Amino acid sequence: MDGPAPEPGTSEPDAPAQAPETAAEPPAGKSQPRPRPKPAAPDLHSGHRLARRYQLAECVTRVDGFSSWRAVDEKLRRAVGIHLLPADHPRARQVLAAARSAALLGDPRFVQVLDAVEEDELVYVIHEWLPDAVSLADLLASGPLEPHETYQMAGQVSQGMAAAHREGLAHLRLDPGAVLRTSSGQYRIRGLAVAAALRGLSADRPQRQDTEAIGALIYASLTQRWPYEDDAHGLSGLPKGVGLVAPDQLRAGVHRALSDVAMRALVNDGATASREEPPCTTPEELAKAVAGIPRIRPPEHPKPVYRQPAFQQPPQPPANASVYPAPAAASAPPPALPGRTGSALKWAVSALLIVAIGLGSWQLADALKSRENSTPTPTPTPTAQPHSAPPPPAPVTIVGATSFDPQGSDGVESPKLVGNAYDKDPSTYWQTMAYTRTDLGGLKDGVGLVLDLGGDHRVTSVTVDLGGGTTDLQLLAAPSGTGSQPTELSGFSKVASGSGDSQVTLKPASSVTTRYLLVWLTKLPPTANGDFRGKISEISVIG
Repeated sequence: MDGPAPEPGTSEPDAPAQAPETAAEPPAGKSQPRPRPKPAAPDLHSGHRLARRYQLAECVTRVDGFSSWRAVDEKLRRAVGIHLLPADHPRARQVLAAARSAALLGDPRFVQVLDAVEEDELVYVIHEWLPDAVSLADLLASGPLEPHETYQMAGQVSQGMAAAHREGLAHLRLDPGAVLRTSSGQYRIRGLAVAAALRGLSADRPQRQDTEAIGALIYASLTQRWPYEDDAHGLSGLPKGVGLVAPDQLRAGVHRALSDVAMRALVNDGATASREEPPCTTPEELAKAVAGIPRIRPPEHPKPVYRQPAFQQPPQPPANASVYPAPAAASAPPPALPGRTGSALKWAVSALLIVAIGLGSWQLADALKSRENSTPTPTPTPTAQPHSAPPPPAPVTIVGATSFDPQGSDGVESPKLVGNAYDKDPSTYWQTMAYTRTDLGGLKDGVGLVLDLGGDHRVTSVTVDLGGGTTDLQLLAAPSGTGSQPTELSGFSKVASGSGDSQVTLKPASSVTTRYLLVWLTKLPPTANGDFRGKISEISVIG
């Protein structure tokens, strides 16, 4: 009878040697074939290649039987990250399963898993490498975050984890090192499911554990302290024996609403929130709590301080000016030559001046006389070419707009709401239909609004106010001289792109002159209902 199958993540035990009395005797004259030796795992080092494609560059982690590397994808010429562990590692099967599940999520708020392979006695997981990103741990090393940054981090991380849990995926190792901030201000989560599988972590209530972890991230971002007694992740813990103190009681100037949200996520084991709101036990509930906070705007940049020009600042004498007296020659003019020598020099200089004046007068008279006897030649007057400076930036009026959905069944998207996008009223908005995924359900490349400027205008920037939630968008323009609105996406050319959750300014890299602009949404944010919608509350064009 066959024995029970091994549990997932365990290696198959070696079969016992066959008893001599039951072993089949080899035929006479033929030797018994030897078993093929098991190939050994290769020795990993910088420069080693995997799958003749990935070259290992730097080992960043080596712990618990696995290693993590920065590598180069020589085929696509880009940096990638790789987790490596032997194929007979007790957690190899879990790591493969977790990586393949995370790769199916496709949410832009996570560092994407690109591949998961078992080859040459190795299991390796390939994931994105973001060279321009900085971890939250590194950001907190220099101090707590501004309220606006904490608000952005809390919203994006909680919404991302809510989307992951809807697909049955948990993180279980969500700490400041697992949250990255890109140069565009977007927060990305790395290690979804894979980090826990590599370390063999599990939880009875994964949603509660991830929610509490996000609460700890919010707490640390507000206070630069870890909300437990033990120091962790480069942060000092709370004072011993005090318990969990609300962020706004631990540090002055903390945003009250963010402090309350952090406490609602951390409420457990007898801790109480600073108000009467119920605790948040899932990322979905936490995302709704963060979305309910009135929008926190980014801090205004301080006005530049202009120094007084140098000519208005008289130089100050040095403190030890008496040690270095000024030369006597600079204080008084040299004395005149005395006696007959000085008088003789005066008469000589006067005579030379009289002779020079006489010669000059004679030459001037001769030149005038020769000009009278000759035919004058007109001298062309050069015409100064004025420098054509570009006009100063000024608002361009949007005379009309239409929704644009070339891949839809009717070609339009919420046409009755289009006017809300440029009515100068930020409380109204145009929104897309509801989709099942952030990439418009995988059904379309995008949807958007076509703006009619009434004629060709120079366009230097377009500012789009979004309705909340990270949205990816592009700015496209029809060619100059286009007299009617294009009906296909090929009638526009991409001139700028961006991403954000409140306000995004799209600036073309070169000069653009057009009548028709297309604001094109390609990635939509999640809503509280579990679907995905894009919103535009206001659009302004600067020429």
